[in-house]
Amino acid sequence: MFFSGGFQNRLLELSIGIGTVVIASLITLHVIRKPRKKISRIIDTMEILNRNTVHIKNRDHVEEIVSRIIRGGASKLQVISDFDQTLSRVHKNGEKCTTTYGIFEHSSRISEEYKNQTAFLYNHYHPIEVDPHLTKAEKEPYMIEWYTKCIDLMPSSGITKDCVPDMVADLNVILRDNSDVLLESLYKNNVPLLIFSAGIGDVLKVVLQRCNLLYPNVKIIANFLQFDSENKLIGFKNDLIHTFNKNRSSIENHEYFDHVRVRNNVILLGDSLGDLDMAAGVQDADVMLKIGFLNFKIEENLPKYLDAFDIVLSDDQSMDVIVGLLQNIL
Repeated sequence: MFFSGGFQNRLLELSIGIGTVVIASLITLHVIRKPRKKISRIIDTMEILNRNTVHIKNRDHVEEIVSRIIRGGASKLQVISDFDQTLSRVHKNGEKCTTTYGIFEHSSRISEEYKNQTAFLYNHYHPIEVDPHLTKAEKEPYMIEWYTKCIDLMPSSGITKDCVPDMVADLNVILRDNSDVLLESLYKNNVPLLIFSAGIGDVLKVVLQRCNLLYPNVKIIANFLQFDSENKLIGFKNDLIHTFNKNRSSIENHEYFDHVRVRNNVILLGDSLGDLDMAAGVQDADVMLKIGFLNFKIEENLPKYLDAFDIVLSDDQSMDVIVGLLQNIL
């Protein structure tokens, strides 16, 4: 059978057209079936977590916690933080910073004899507190002994109620860098902040007031000073809160936790293994991100801290990591 030249040309054009469509379809199908690149984990996109001071044992676990907190948003979040050497710095420019108990150790209004007595107690008991070879149960009786002896010395300090603000001014209590950003962010987003301290509440309250950071969303549980009818210091108002009994104190403050019970996502900040007990009173917690500040004997203590905290910050004198996390949550 013979076809005219025009018909043959038309048939050739049609064949080429069909072939082009088939090839294009195959290319499109290949593009569609090409596996997509795996989306990075949220925490992998946070440059702040790549600092050499940041230690994470299980990144998948932290990713799950952070993702759930982000999904919950500000309305489901509460923050619980220790104060001394957590919100406050351990050192600055090579100089050691003081804790809230420094009011008894460094104020010019305190006698040298009293300072020497409290310094002796610190030098004896603090190494026990940070000893990586002792368990929490082994440390606790020593901590009770330490705090009890300090309380017994208080009446001889000569401190009066009206001089406390001026004495705080003598202290070198300095908040970690960007603490102001952290507290302001929590306030503006209506996120409750519980400062749960075994330190002296009167001191940390003055520190926050002078930094204009004592916002309405801040609740303080700490050891508050008690004065007699002549305004002389005689001890603490309530039962002693120390490093290793925060679980009991947490439960006793159930009214606060009742108030925030709908906020079942928690970020906990502490520098001691005992600080993990600050959340004992939290009801119906969904997820909790535990961030630990490791300040002493870092190499020796790091394994224990990594087992206990989700994120460990070694000798980090800032709140940068927490602020960075909150930027993704709030």
